[in-house]
Amino acid sequence: MTDSLSDKVRSILSDILGLSAEQVAAMDEDTELFGALPELDSMAVAGLLTEMEDRLDIMIDDDDVDGDLFATFGSLVAFARAKVDG
Repeated sequence: MTDSLSDKVRSILSDILGLSAEQVAAMDEDTELFGALPELDSMAVAGLLTEMEDRLDIMIDDDDVDGDLFATFGSLVAFARAKVDG
């Protein structure tokens, strides 16, 4: 998973959660996010979604957001890809 979209998602995670470049670079499809990263709390989720909308030029509806979205890095990238590809 080294395409430009996953790189953008890595950048957003790094910027919003304050994660190191090494930490986000080590993430793969199965890396757990919500519940595994103390930085990713409910307030951070709101910021992350807003930043994804801005940087990826997508709209995220409340109905799109559920627990599975932030389960893993792969699920977050797959969600972003589905939104970008529309």
